[in-house]
Amino acid sequence: MSTVASITITRQADYRFLVDFAPGMTQLLADEPPPLGGAAGPSPSHMLLAAVANCLTASLTFALQKFKLDPGALCATATATIERNGSNRLRIQHIDVAIQLGVAGADLAHLDRALAQFEEFCTVSMSVRQGIDIAVSVTDNSGAKLK
Repeated sequence: MSTVASITITRQADYRFLVDFAPGMTQLLADEPPPLGGAAGPSPSHMLLAAVANCLTASLTFALQKFKLDPGALCATATATIERNGSNRLRIQHIDVAIQLGVAGADLAHLDRALAQFEEFCTVSMSVRQGIDIAVSVTDNSGAKLK
């Protein structure tokens, strides 16, 4: 069974874009950091980090709840190493995610079993790890296909 996830972004000005997730969901203003943008919102790199960290913490919660365990207030910090590649283009080379449980690990029975499997439940981080094929098309305002 496959599912589809879709978002729409609309340029507001310069490098600021309004991200629409779905009807009824809060929109998000995204922006590039200086010198290109004004940092009025998270950059695409920040949003990727948020997606990875959010998916991993949700997956850890799911894995723990399978054993009827409550992780408390989870907190995760995701950090990207961004470097230039051989073509002098900036690329995310590595992502570190540090997750902190809101309770003592010693208080969680079967924690070792949950930790051994939770990453496999994370759609986003497992997809990013493998690399994702991305098809890109470009049309003009009349719908004429440019790419």
